[in-house]
Amino acid sequence: MKGLRRALIVVGMTAILVYLGAMAWLVTQETRIVFEAGRPLGDLRPAAPFEEVWVDRGEDPRQRLWVLRTAADPAARPWVLYLHGNASNIATRMNILHAEKLRALGLNVLVAEYRGYGGMDGVPTESGLHTDARSAYDYLRGELRAEPHRLIVYGWSLGSAVAVDLVSQVDEAAVILEGAPASLVAIGARRYPYFPIRLLIRNPFESILKIDKAGSPILFLHSPEDAVIPVAEGRKLYEAAPRPKQFVEVSGGHIDASEKDPRFFPAIRAFLQAHRLLP
Repeated sequence: MKGLRRALIVVGMTAILVYLGAMAWLVTQETRIVFEAGRPLGDLRPAAPFEEVWVDRGEDPRQRLWVLRTAADPAARPWVLYLHGNASNIATRMNILHAEKLRALGLNVLVAEYRGYGGMDGVPTESGLHTDARSAYDYLRGELRAEPHRLIVYGWSLGSAVAVDLVSQVDEAAVILEGAPASLVAIGARRYPYFPIRLLIRNPFESILKIDKAGSPILFLHSPEDAVIPVAEGRKLYEAAPRPKQFVEVSGGHIDASEKDPRFFPAIRAFLQAHRLLP
């Protein structure tokens, strides 16, 4: 019996050590898991005319911005600030597709890069990405002279959480959120159900706590086939959002909806036309 008891104690202690080790791994790997920011910029560039701008920001890393002006009377058209998701950068094919399609709708587009992404200096954090989005917004307002009543904020995936934080603090004309999570805490808890994610996570991106401060119409685009951010997360965020708001279900999953669903960009056009931001 003593031998069995000793063996059980050893097994129990080993299990505890393994569990604590796994928690320590999650904590130390959070930046890699949440942001996946290591992809180099690569050689892809928009086919449409664009300007690359580098903004010096004192103690913060220099920021890369891409400016795409619409061909149709750019001085009279609204601006959209585009904030991409994780595991990508501004030169990733699907982000370029977004920028070019939004430009084709008749919008001027500013694409913002985050610290630690696409060769930019720095390490990504939630607060750092919020700072990066705000500096891009300030560039739009200052250097490009975009008025708030003609300024749209677009966020895809993780970028939607960055967008929600931004519009909870600034003025804008409309918000577009694609594949938006209500909270990364909930996503993490679903992915790692045996760990106290809320106690461990340092970058919770809880849009659900900020969305009520948005002060303009919001369009939600989400695919029921989304295996990365379940559509229930998008619905939860939609329910918490103030009116006016619209939820459009699209097909194609988390990555490919904008390319595969022919209703995707027409839905954006109709939304912006309904709110008098496009003719």
